[in-house]
Amino acid sequence: MRAARAAVWLCLAALLCGPAVAEDDSGLERLTRREQLLGWEAVGRIDIVDGGFCTGTLIATNLVLTAAHCVMEPDGTPIDADRMTFRAGLADGTAIAEVAVRRTAAIPGYAVARSDLDQLGLDAALLELVSDIPAAVAAPFVVESPGDGDEVSVVSYARGREEALSWQKVCSVLGRRSGLIAVNCNVTFGASGAPVLDRSFGRARIVSIISSGYAEQGAVVAFGMELPGIVDQLKARLRQGKALSEAGGAAAPAIRRIGAADTRRDTGTRFVKP
Repeated sequence: MRAARAAVWLCLAALLCGPAVAEDDSGLERLTRREQLLGWEAVGRIDIVDGGFCTGTLIATNLVLTAAHCVMEPDGTPIDADRMTFRAGLADGTAIAEVAVRRTAAIPGYAVARSDLDQLGLDAALLELVSDIPAAVAAPFVVESPGDGDEVSVVSYARGREEALSWQKVCSVLGRRSGLIAVNCNVTFGASGAPVLDRSFGRARIVSIISSGYAEQGAVVAFGMELPGIVDQLKARLRQGKALSEAGGAAAPAIRRIGAADTRRDTGTRFVKP
């Protein structure tokens, strides 16, 4: 089974990826001082009681964008919203703002058991917070369609660097196809939902989020999706009261998914090693 999943990721890489332009890629910068966090306050860690964490980003004062597989248990049960907390700009135990989650939303039909292009394109979710985080405290990011450039930037929490954001200022776009994007950014378990950013607009804008990938001989290929259409659908589901889970334990019927990252186990971003 593991070999089969590895073959799937290699196939996706072959479909999506061209040659990497890695010589200009930058390393990771740990964002811990207040001046380093300036402008990145809207990126935070989504903590799940007895479950682990993912990375998420404010796209409105009360909406956090992350990966859909972050809001599900390994057995497919939606995670109760009241088990989730968004910690904006978390650095070494201190968050700029810490707010509980009221509701979650995902797209019907997403199934992590399938690793095809269509499923990757659905791996996004919204968390509605119980209260706003003022823009003056953490300015939300704008969601944008990817441009034609060959460089992006990623900010994430991940295994081994759970306590503070790490920023890779420059990494390479390896390919685009069917609304998906492949990058060689330095992400790993726990970086699910991390924003892929285009900085050519002035202030960075989110053009994708980290969903899946594979690692081989120290190199990473990660996959994400184009966002404007799916984000519009997720907002509509919240407006229509079609939440996946609500604080208080209300949850939609289970769909097979994979859970969020945990410091005790290697889940989260679905990385495999061929």
